[in-house]
Amino acid sequence: MTTPPTAPATAPPQETVRRVLLAVFALVLLVDLGSLVVDVEKGHWIAKPLLMPLLVALVLARGGPRLLVAALLFGWGGDVFLLSGAEWAFLAGMGSFAVGHVCYLVLFRRTCEDGPPTALAPAYGLALVVAVALLWPGLPADLRIPVAGYALLLTAMAWRSSALGAVAGLGGLFFLVSDLIIASGIAEWPQPPVPDVWIMLIYGAGQLLLTLGVLTHAEPHAPTPPPGP
Repeated sequence: MTTPPTAPATAPPQETVRRVLLAVFALVLLVDLGSLVVDVEKGHWIAKPLLMPLLVALVLARGGPRLLVAALLFGWGGDVFLLSGAEWAFLAGMGSFAVGHVCYLVLFRRTCEDGPPTALAPAYGLALVVAVALLWPGLPADLRIPVAGYALLLTAMAWRSSALGAVAGLGGLFFLVSDLIIASGIAEWPQPPVPDVWIMLIYGAGQLLLTLGVLTHAEPHAPTPPPGP
């Protein structure tokens, strides 16, 4: 007696939606980077504000935490404000990102009972002190205190993200590096070629890794089946 052929396994609809959203996010990020490389401002203005809503859609599709949605939406607000380039918009954008970091910090505390690796605390603390000390003289006087306060929140977020594992930890580190490049530009440090490309690449990757790290950590794991007889 022959066994009937088994139908090929297909991904469930929700998994298909998640894959599509990740693919669209990658495509939009590439469009944004390409627009910056060829200096097409309109492409950047269209693509950049789409990135965080796509990650929000991914979180909702996977039933992720509301605080993650809030963190990404405040990141979206920061993205939109920074498109203006005006000083008031920069402060508003930094404030929006700061609230997003607070959402991340509360989320990390609720999601992971174990704290981040203690060995990383001195490294992040030293990086914060050195970065602020070096950037301080080059920053406009009215931005020094806000930037220092924001840097403290951002560094705390990056450190705490490591409690959720390597993926989220790397995402927090990428976020820190991208904002450090922005701050160095404001302080008129030498910049890499087309710095906005590096900023968006590292920032986009950072937010994606943070999102995936949180979702992976927050999803309930299926119980291990008991051994057979």
